[in-house]
Amino acid sequence: MAPVVNRIESFIFWSRWLQLPMYLGLIVALGVYAYKFLKSLATMVMSLPTLTENDILLQVLGLIDVVMIANLLVMVIIGGYETFVSRLHLDNHPDQPDWLDHIDAGVLKVKLGVALISISSIHLLRSFINTGNLSEHTLRWEITIHVVLVLSALVLMLTDWMLTKKMAQAHPPVIARPDH
Repeated sequence: MAPVVNRIESFIFWSRWLQLPMYLGLIVALGVYAYKFLKSLATMVMSLPTLTENDILLQVLGLIDVVMIANLLVMVIIGGYETFVSRLHLDNHPDQPDWLDHIDAGVLKVKLGVALISISSIHLLRSFINTGNLSEHTLRWEITIHVVLVLSALVLMLTDWMLTKKMAQAHPPVIARPDH
């Protein structure tokens, strides 16, 4: 029975590679966002003489929004692949992100939560600047969604902190003592 169980367990472990097409698809989506950024930037530059300061601010916030979504994609692609599929083997690579050294599922969730809050903050700022063109109903929903994202991130951070604390208590560090 052990050889059958070993094959099943190996197959289950192999199944993590089914995520690879998803990460590759996210890389394509990242390319789409790069194209959107360049197109928006070119449009802004071409129409610069007719833009008001408010228009420029709104368009720059739109560009920042695209960059933050791209950052979120990079975190999911690199962090998710490293955490759930396979090591990237980037040791000593000069461009290796610092956060990759200590990433796990909990840290990744917290980072994603903070990134979503940042993106939501940019959307909310754009809406506040552009309140004349938005209904009160829309603004209320945007604020509600932002508050829910903030609360969700706080719960994720608290949960991660409690799990980390519990793991530290269950496995205290061993302190070497000199022999006397």
